[in-house]
This record gives sequence, structure tokens and C-alpha cells, in this order.
Amino acid sequence: MKKFSIGGAYRFGAITLLFLLAGTYAAVSQEVSMALLQPAPIQPSPAAVVRTVPSSPVRLGGEAHKFWDAKNTALFATVAGFSAADFAVTRDNLSHGGRELNPLTRPFAGSTAALAVNFAGETAGVVGLSYWFHKTGHHKLERLTPIVNFGMSAFAVSYGLAHR
Repeated sequence: MKKFSIGGAYRFGAITLLFLLAGTYAAVSQEVSMALLQPAPIQPSPAAVVRTVPSSPVRLGGEAHKFWDAKNTALFATVAGFSAADFAVTRDNLSHGGRELNPLTRPFAGSTAALAVNFAGETAGVVGLSYWFHKTGHHKLERLTPIVNFGMSAFAVSYGLAHR
């Protein structure tokens, strides 16, 4: 049986980070002339009458709303609840000789504190990704992100409880 070492995870992370940094170096090193970025302003014709009309908010993929509305608050509370339940069931199974099946969480399974940080980070990541979708106008994806996450956590909790 092949053992998973935390050193292997760090090595994989370091190599991945190295490739990401090498790939972004070429993009950062490009220079752009400031003259190209600042074209001369266009003056309106004196005969033209400009009338401004208030614009409505951009609605791409759903209805515009505040980020911390009642729906998102309920979704994020559900994500936090299922994440806490997943942590509790996972920790209990690990303490009784079980093993973590999620390969992304497995490196944190050796310590209760690391496992708690993993689940808290996962919850914060869901909120952050949902906020990014909200700011970019993808409101359906904003709502779908926490639903998918607590669906996966609910499956993990039920699987963990069924296989004690």
C-alpha cells in the first residue's frame, strides 16, 4: 500500500506554483506604450444635444441584488452547517481507524487543527467564489456555487455515517 506523504504534497504544490509563476512572467514583462493607452479625447459637436438616461443595472444570468441578501445568507449558513457536520463525521471516522477519501483533504487528515482549517477554508472559498460571480454579474452561478458545495458535503456526511 502506497503511503501519502505531506512532503510529496508540498513538492507538488511547489512545482505547480513554479509553473504558474513562469507562465505569468512572460505576461508581466510585456511593456505597452502609454500613448496607446491614452487616446486624444473626442470633442462633441456643438450642434448635438446629449440627453442622459439613467441606466439599469447589468443583469447577466439572473436578477441584480445585494450580495448579502436573505437567499445568500441562508445558502452560506447551510454551507457552514454542512461543512461543520462533514468535519465532525470525518474527524470521528479518522479517530476510529477510517481514512479520508477526498484526495484534496487527505493531506490535512493527520491533525484535527489542519482538518478544521481545511473545512473553514473550503467554506470561505465558496463564499469568495460566489462573491466573484456576483461582482461579475453571473448571479445564477453565484447561487449555484453554495448549492453544489453543500450537496457534496451532504453526500460526504451521509456516506461517512453509513460507513462507520
